[in-house]
Parts: sequence; C-alpha cells; structure tokens
Amino acid sequence: MLQRIDHLGIAVRSLEDSIPYYEKALGLKCEHVEDVPGQKVRTAFFHVGETHLELLEPTSPESPIAKFLEKNPHGGIHHVAFATDDIKGQLARARDAGCQLIHEEPFEGAAGKLVAFLHPKSTQGVLTEFCTPIEPQN
Repeated sequence: MLQRIDHLGIAVRSLEDSIPYYEKALGLKCEHVEDVPGQKVRTAFFHVGETHLELLEPTSPESPIAKFLEKNPHGGIHHVAFATDDIKGQLARARDAGCQLIHEEPFEGAAGKLVAFLHPKSTQGVLTEFCTPIEPQN
C-alpha cells in the first residue's frame, strides 16, 4: 500500500525568507508556490530525487502550522507524508492498528492530492500524512 516517502513538510515563518536558502545554499529549484486555504497555509515545493520538500507558511494564527511555530519558534520538520495507492485502505489499516486518525476521510490538499493525517500521539510522536493523486474527472 505505501509506495514511498512523498514529501517532508517543513514549517517556516516566511516562504519569502526561506526559499532562498533551499535555492542558493542547497541548489534546489522551487517548483511552485500554492495557497491551501482549507489548511490556512501557503506552500512551496522542491523536488529532491523521488521526494519533495514542502515548505509550509501559516496564513492565519489558527493554522496548524502557526500553532506548531508557537511551540517551535525556529520551525522545522512538521510531518512526513507517505504516497499510497489506497488512502482509504491505509487509513483503515492504521485505525485497526490503534492509531488515532485526525481525518476519517481524505480531503483535497496541496499539489493535486487527497490527504489525511494520523495524530502524533499514536504514531511515535511523528505527524504522519497519507497522500494520493486526485483522480481526474472525465
């Protein structure tokens, strides 16, 4: 069911201040910046091998990223996301294994993907995301 690590979510205070580090110091190229109103964030994506880095800037004080930054003022790794070919099956497997689901149903996230999260209290302290591409509508 799990295919690979899709991306690492990294909380930052400002995309404008953070993107130059990834481009100049690491030599990566920002692929695109996207607003995700449902999560109250702006994201920037960088491709590294088969994995992406997703920078997450809060757009509201109520954003989960803003709350993360209150506890971690310098930012840092917020979550690990696993690509799956069966997101609902993966959620059921995690629930059956005793994990607390933050989202019972997947929802539209960034980069054209359906996403759902597991609570870090039940995942060894790591906020875990499952993601899969949204199927194109005919």
